[in-house]
Amino acid sequence: MGHGGGAQDFRAAVLRGAVQDLAAGQFSLAEQSARRLAAADPDDLDALHVTGLALAAQGDTLRAAPLMQRVARARPGAAHPCRDLAQVRMVLPAMVAAQFRACRALAPDDAALAYHYADFLLDSGRPAAAAAVLRALLDRAPGHAAAHVLSGMALIDLGDLPAAIAAFTAATVCAPDQAGGWTNLGMALKIEGRFSEAVAAHDRAVALAQGDARIRLNRAVALLRAGRWAEAWPDYEARLHLGGTMPFPPARLLPDLAALPDLTGKTVLAWHEEGFGDTLQFCRYVPLLAARGAHVLVLVPPELARLLASLPGVSGLFTSAADVPGHDWHVPFFSLPRAFASTPATVPAAVPYLSADAALVAAWAARLPQDGLRAGLVWAGQARPWLEGFSALDARRSMRLSTLLPLAAVPGLTLVSLQTGPAATEAQAPPRPLALHNPMPRVTDFADTAAIIAHLDVVVSVDTAVAHLAGAMGKTVLLLDRHDSCWRWLTGREDSPWYPGLTILRQTAPGDWGPVVARAAALLAGMARG
Repeated sequence: MGHGGGAQDFRAAVLRGAVQDLAAGQFSLAEQSARRLAAADPDDLDALHVTGLALAAQGDTLRAAPLMQRVARARPGAAHPCRDLAQVRMVLPAMVAAQFRACRALAPDDAALAYHYADFLLDSGRPAAAAAVLRALLDRAPGHAAAHVLSGMALIDLGDLPAAIAAFTAATVCAPDQAGGWTNLGMALKIEGRFSEAVAAHDRAVALAQGDARIRLNRAVALLRAGRWAEAWPDYEARLHLGGTMPFPPARLLPDLAALPDLTGKTVLAWHEEGFGDTLQFCRYVPLLAARGAHVLVLVPPELARLLASLPGVSGLFTSAADVPGHDWHVPFFSLPRAFASTPATVPAAVPYLSADAALVAAWAARLPQDGLRAGLVWAGQARPWLEGFSALDARRSMRLSTLLPLAAVPGLTLVSLQTGPAATEAQAPPRPLALHNPMPRVTDFADTAAIIAHLDVVVSVDTAVAHLAGAMGKTVLLLDRHDSCWRWLTGREDSPWYPGLTILRQTAPGDWGPVVARAAALLAGMARG
């Protein structure tokens, strides 16, 4: 018995070393170690798996393919080894695609392999290729529900929403007891503005997977987009159960204030979640908490600290959770509309609730143009690659600076860049004849941005944090909005309950910014004449 235990310990140590070599890019060493184990036991699937990955990582697709296929056949419920290859450091997507093709040459009719290949192609930003693989798969296996769902996702990326809805509908027909098809159908119907049908599809999904926080969140977003906020807020808290735990005890989450109207003597911590724009939008509730008697602390990133330090109602501001003192309740800024039971008719919309520091405004005066109608521009958002699916959303809401060229023809218009992030490099050499002042290289945080906005007459922005900042300061804002608009901008209206000075200019067709920019140019021309 002791000898057997020693052999198992030796195997585990060799396998662990091989996996570590694989992760470190030492592919030849990983292959050697894994082959030692396979030689001792030809049926050792772990050893075969690592050997196949090491060979593939070295570009030896033909020798890797039979090993990978053997492992895949033995483990039908697991991801295909080629998907594991995509996670190996230093392995390029082209190498993974080549390995998939080599495996498919050995098993051209393997539906699971075709599905995993399409999934990889979609993850790699190749929705057209993924859709082609899935069409062939569904021709052979029309009842493959998961393939219908993946096909719908690819079709959404390709901009073919009706076909995507048809694909998700097919998934619900093939597998009516699986929540995935229903929730994806609900999301597609929401994009098309068919809100009642979208909510009904999400209701089916929630009934089938009541403990799935992501599905509850999907339903909440559909309800919010439909303007049914009171129904949405409870499910919208499901986001707090995604991606780990809350930084503060769930039991201390601020309840609905209908049950807790008096906060006298209580300390409430309001904390930043993900997006700067979210915090800028919902910090409007801080003075309302203070008005109920609360001692309000705020926890925000350093980029927001100077700006929010002057927010009415703030008793203490922190940029590190480790420095936050004891408190009775905590609440993420995004949960404050839920706590106050806000609806489109009851949004607290008094502006300005944020203002620029007077000394900063004076300091920026000499660096900014003072003539003409001064318009700030933001043409791209923040991709946030760490959030699943957000990069695709950012691509839909963002544009190139060249798309705004029609603004160059507006007489009396002076353009000022407010763009940050990678897209800000476009401001260094704007396309002619667009003349663009660019103060942003000297900006350190949102307090500086607010001081610049204080000198402007209007802000023209895609749906990003600067639009919220300008709206919160009471500025005129032209929001250039994507076709599948965020829930907060509602639907069927150009005004916003959140910001009285904001006008929504929304795409009438997905991806078509032309009419939006033309409308912005016309409005700016009218302002310049006025």
